[in-house]
Amino acid sequence: MSAATGHDHEAGDIPATLITLGVLAGGQATRLGGVDKAWMERDGLPQVLRWQRRFARETGAMLVSANRHLSRYEAAGLHAVPDRIAGDFGPIAGLDALLGHCRTPWLLTIPVDLVGVNDCLLPSLSSGRSDHGAFAHDDDGPQPLVALWRVGTVSPAVSAAIHRKETAIHALQARLGMAGVRFEGVRFGNLNTPEDLRAAGFFVDAPRND
Repeated sequence: MSAATGHDHEAGDIPATLITLGVLAGGQATRLGGVDKAWMERDGLPQVLRWQRRFARETGAMLVSANRHLSRYEAAGLHAVPDRIAGDFGPIAGLDALLGHCRTPWLLTIPVDLVGVNDCLLPSLSSGRSDHGAFAHDDDGPQPLVALWRVGTVSPAVSAAIHRKETAIHALQARLGMAGVRFEGVRFGNLNTPEDLRAAGFFVDAPRND
């Protein structure tokens, strides 16, 4: 497993124009009463727009895996893509949708409900990747959804996994031999409970019916 820090890791060699940011926002947030995490606000900025700004200089395009409030994304100038497969497949369905619409050779995925990432995330994943990509490993353990994927080779593997009803992302990455890149002293954090939201300073907007 590769090691990475925010100070001594050189930038990766993939130009921004060859990378699409894919934000996974298709979950139902049952522990938060079904609130749409993409539109939770901190300091007046919705979470999904925070990620757009964060990676604007490091990626050439952005997609959002989302299954509701699609008109809200359109109004914000974002390209939202719903799941292409029916059934409860979890995050792999969102990954499948992102891969299906990605027009660059590389896809960087992050869950919309991460609290934050360090500045060297993408350069570290790029530098530490194997042939099919890399995923992050922070102080809380492997983070399979924080990952850099080679679209051309990963797409058929995801389709095959869905066909076999094998939905675990970490198992897919192990099968592909994707590298785990260690981020020492880093915790990305997740927004799963009301306590998480309060600790991170979020305001939860009322859900819309569009």
